[in-house]
Amino acid sequence: MKLRKEKVREKISIKWKVFLYLLSFTVILLAILWVFQICYLDTFYKLIKNREAKNALEKVIDIEKELPSDAETQIDSIAAEGNLSILVADSEGNVIHSAEYIMNSQMSSIPQKEFEQYYQQAKEQGGKAKIEFEGSRNITFPLEGQPPVNNESQQVPPQPKNDFLQNHGQKMVQSAIYVEIVEDGTNAFVVMVNSQLTPVDATVDTLRIQFIWISVILLLLSLVIALLLSRKISRSIIKVNDSARELAKGDYSVEFSGKDYREIAQLSETLNYAARELEKTEGFRKELLANVSHDLRTPLTMIIAYAEVMRDLPGENTPENVQVIIDESRRLTMLVNDMLDISKLQAGVMEKEASVYNLTESIQSVFERYNKLKEQDGYTIEFQYEEEVMVEADEFKIFQVIYNLVNNAINYTGADKKVLVRQLVRENMVRIEVNDTGDGITREDLPYVWDRYYKVDKTHKRAVMGTGLGLSIVKNILELHEAAYGVESRIGEGSTFWFELPIYRDKE
Repeated sequence: MKLRKEKVREKISIKWKVFLYLLSFTVILLAILWVFQICYLDTFYKLIKNREAKNALEKVIDIEKELPSDAETQIDSIAAEGNLSILVADSEGNVIHSAEYIMNSQMSSIPQKEFEQYYQQAKEQGGKAKIEFEGSRNITFPLEGQPPVNNESQQVPPQPKNDFLQNHGQKMVQSAIYVEIVEDGTNAFVVMVNSQLTPVDATVDTLRIQFIWISVILLLLSLVIALLLSRKISRSIIKVNDSARELAKGDYSVEFSGKDYREIAQLSETLNYAARELEKTEGFRKELLANVSHDLRTPLTMIIAYAEVMRDLPGENTPENVQVIIDESRRLTMLVNDMLDISKLQAGVMEKEASVYNLTESIQSVFERYNKLKEQDGYTIEFQYEEEVMVEADEFKIFQVIYNLVNNAINYTGADKKVLVRQLVRENMVRIEVNDTGDGITREDLPYVWDRYYKVDKTHKRAVMGTGLGLSIVKNILELHEAAYGVESRIGEGSTFWFELPIYRDKE
């Protein structure tokens, strides 16, 4: 069952996921609006009105303490702004200031008995009290966080008609009087603020009906918008996915054309680049197979041919024929060893065994292998240097690097058959350059000369020296040593392959 659910989840397309996310967002938004606008509208309304009354009470107290010349005007402004009734009186009930903006509240002519009752209730509660009215019952709420005091047992004065209580539909209008006694030295006064809470049932009913229609309309709109957006957003991704499937089948000519969004455009460019590189790699792979097959077949053919001649023809068992078989066997062994070296280097399983040695002497020993080639074929290999240099590196692998670079120069040098090797000392680095006088390499081909079997001339021909894998081995060995390397070439002027190693200095 669990596996089935995971499979279903994996099969949901991005189009429908975007659709569900947008639809869920709309539903959640409507639910939040419903809760705050309908379910708790009455509660929020009461909280806001109570806060306005408390703020007005504090402002009036500040005005009465400062006693500005326009105190009456300021208090009237506060009452008008909050739709309140405000009374400022002394402890005997004599009116100092008053402002009434609640119909029939009659705060300025409050009966003396009522005033004394509210004054006494506030005094018992530490100087502050909140008296709420609903029906014929009042409840005193202290403003200092104390529990409310039920005044049902107290004698409640008769409420004047339309005083703090009005009928509104089937619910009563609620009122609250905030009372605070202020004793500021010789100046003592009482502030009463009356706030009326009009029932909002009719408003809530109206909002509820409106909100039902709004919810239906918004849900329908969200369905349409979510569907359109999901299709628009997923269109490019689906196209890129379809193209990627074609690429996976081996169609490297596929074009990724998603351009609707910046990220999709960048992804399309990356995949187009990957497709072109895969196409090149596939071409290199086919060419590599063809070249390796050719290089394997040639020595094997010659070995078999000479062996059969020596077997079938009397007198052909000569040292020359035997030498051909030996030479071709060595060439075959060299090819296999080079391929194994490349595999090990690229897999990272071959490590360098660094030691301090004389690089100049090592280069000179490389040239001993070419004595026969120089004598028989007229090649000239020159080595230029000013001083002997010590380096810390893997001597055998760096020997391979120089040997392969010289082989490459011999294979591609010009008709003069000249190869020049230079050793240049630059501060703490030694630079080895191997130069040939061949046709040169175009700028477009330079980045690929280090690839296996890559040839500027695509016609495969047997190398004079080596196996054709030398430059790839050079690249991997130098990267193993973290050495800088490169190639410089001009058409018709030959090529120069180079690498650099740090010079070893004796700390003593």
